[in-house]
Amino acid sequence: MAYKSLSSISVSDIESLGIARDHAATLHLRLTELIEIHGNDTSATWQNITKNILSPELPFSFHQMMYYGCFKDYGPDPPAWIPDPESVQLTNVGRLLEKRGKEFLGSMYKDPIASFADFQKFSVSNPEVYWKTVLDEMNISFSKQPECILRDNPGEDGSSSYPSGQWLPGASINPAQNCLNLNGKRNLNDTVIIWRDELQDDLPLQRMTLEELRQEVWLVAYALESLGLEKGSAIAIDMPMNCTSVVIYLAIVLAGYVAVSIADSFAPREISTRLKISNAKVIFTQDLILRGDKALPLYSRVVDAQSPMAIVIPTRGSGFSMQLRNGDLSWCDFLERVNKIKGKEFLAAEQPVETFTNILFSSGTTGDPKAIPWTNITPLKAAADAWCHMDVRKGDVVCWPTNLGWMMGPWLVYASLLNGASMALYNGSPLGSGFAKFVQDAKVTMLGVIPSLVRSWRNANSTSGYDWSAIRCFASTGEASNVDEYLWLMGRAHYKPIIEYCGGTEIGGGFVTGSLLQAQSLAAFSTPAMCCNLFILADDGHPIPQNVPGIGELALGSLMLGASNTLLNADHYGVYFKGMPLSNGKVLRRHGDVFERTSRGYYHAHGRADDTMNLGGIKVSSVEIERICNGVDSNIVETAAIGIPPSGGGPEQLAVAVVLKNSNITPQDLQKLRMSFNSALQKTLNPLFRVSQVVPVPSLPRTASNKVMRRVLRQQLAEQSQSSKI
Repeated sequence: MAYKSLSSISVSDIESLGIARDHAATLHLRLTELIEIHGNDTSATWQNITKNILSPELPFSFHQMMYYGCFKDYGPDPPAWIPDPESVQLTNVGRLLEKRGKEFLGSMYKDPIASFADFQKFSVSNPEVYWKTVLDEMNISFSKQPECILRDNPGEDGSSSYPSGQWLPGASINPAQNCLNLNGKRNLNDTVIIWRDELQDDLPLQRMTLEELRQEVWLVAYALESLGLEKGSAIAIDMPMNCTSVVIYLAIVLAGYVAVSIADSFAPREISTRLKISNAKVIFTQDLILRGDKALPLYSRVVDAQSPMAIVIPTRGSGFSMQLRNGDLSWCDFLERVNKIKGKEFLAAEQPVETFTNILFSSGTTGDPKAIPWTNITPLKAAADAWCHMDVRKGDVVCWPTNLGWMMGPWLVYASLLNGASMALYNGSPLGSGFAKFVQDAKVTMLGVIPSLVRSWRNANSTSGYDWSAIRCFASTGEASNVDEYLWLMGRAHYKPIIEYCGGTEIGGGFVTGSLLQAQSLAAFSTPAMCCNLFILADDGHPIPQNVPGIGELALGSLMLGASNTLLNADHYGVYFKGMPLSNGKVLRRHGDVFERTSRGYYHAHGRADDTMNLGGIKVSSVEIERICNGVDSNIVETAAIGIPPSGGGPEQLAVAVVLKNSNITPQDLQKLRMSFNSALQKTLNPLFRVSQVVPVPSLPRTASNKVMRRVLRQQLAEQSQSSKI
């Protein structure tokens, strides 16, 4: 759609969007006054429009008219949000730079906003100084102090047993204990978890104080010890992310065991795979998952996965309507073992920093999920990202609909609790107005999203009538975002910034993100994460100069606190480092996404460079999907699964190219085949996966070594999709 410049917009143009004429005239008068002061197309004009003209109640089409009218001739990456000096001085990083900016940057230091990019570069070249400073700022306590911050001894070829660096050598720590500590940021009466159950939207919020959380975690830790497991044993959690699962997670880590993260949406086969890889000895689960008026089975899926002993929590809190397996325990019976010592402090297992605390899974390209261990250090990376880039601090309420089965679940636990904030958990679907009311009532200050969730809110108008003005910033991860959808999202909270955040399970956080000290452009990243160095590889496999615009596969500087050094079921060096170029004598770390650095210094993600795609925030390999699709119909010779980004930006859509024995197939046959693919994928792999289109092809394009060239198919299908809309 073509938009007029701001000075060309008339009262009638505004009225045509469904705004009453008197109101339209008032809005036009305000706009005219702003243009006279700030100009027709400046960043200051847009900033004042968001503060003095736009509101959530106005039609979104009017928001678009103002945004696109202001930046009609701006070019790429117009600023949707601009920091102001007064607010910046209240942020974690702003306060730090005001106090120590000249110490860090010397005469280069000007002010927090002007010097943020230099501070990020300082963190890369001086990681020891940066991490000592931030760990002190977060009041992280060690039972045994580290010998140094970083010990880095790469081999001549850039390889090392610690390719991501040996961080905090000699130290001992328990991250769960740090979550429960009285560390100067809080007292025992502070609220640390806020929650509400779905369909109870008019009831008061439920809250847990730090003292209550400590006692709950201690009791579960004692109960775990009563099972007689060896320290370091793996204990799985397959539950929705609620107050109970957070308590269980912290208790596992506090007691010196290893939490195994399993998403509650997985089918039995996927649960079984993760239990076997991790060698889990026990699994915590629920009898059911309640979503609105539906009760979805969970315990029965765990049983079908032939799990080890299960400890089963009743969803409704009043007991079970089903018989447990022999050897399984109810939650009540599990806690009854140690009920007499309720309230007694549990002495945390203080272990070396390299000790595993959590096993998470990320899809590889072989069909098996990669088992990625988080160590005692990884939570520090998650919390530090939140401290720096989302500005999470004492008094904040952090909400991010997620699950402990994905990295953002543990991330949320550490990002909130290690920074003295509260986490807000909604026990139900985040798609409807009940969740929007929860955000309002809990006075959420940092709301995390994935783009498909925002799309659902916008399409259903779920947020209408709810006050989100307490939000200081949004954060977004998991998928590529869409400019219009995120303009809409900003407008729900009076144009608070959206911090785009991209990383990985194997990193424990982000490598590229945004900052409250920089102008934020929609669907774009404004900075490498602190202590992270980004390299865009040219076609010859070598990095282009870092300040030069370009597009290519992304590689990362190898030295990252919290990043993995091992995989349980794959060759870590082979997956992330083998065959990668060197930079300053250090081998770069493979990531696998295609990234673009623009002329204005922003970064854009362009999907996977390999045969992995991102569906609904879940990375999955083409091989996994194809294995299932190939067995759906006897007429299928072979398939190729491709993730295609929509032309307007946003999450990838799943397309399946299919070679058929009998090529005489009707559109109705293709529709039936698509439905069969969906049924098989949702039953076997994940109920959230959906095939958007099935495309018959005479053959699959292949390399000389017979590998399917999915990139060629991806480009062809994307071009077909685009041309069909012209």
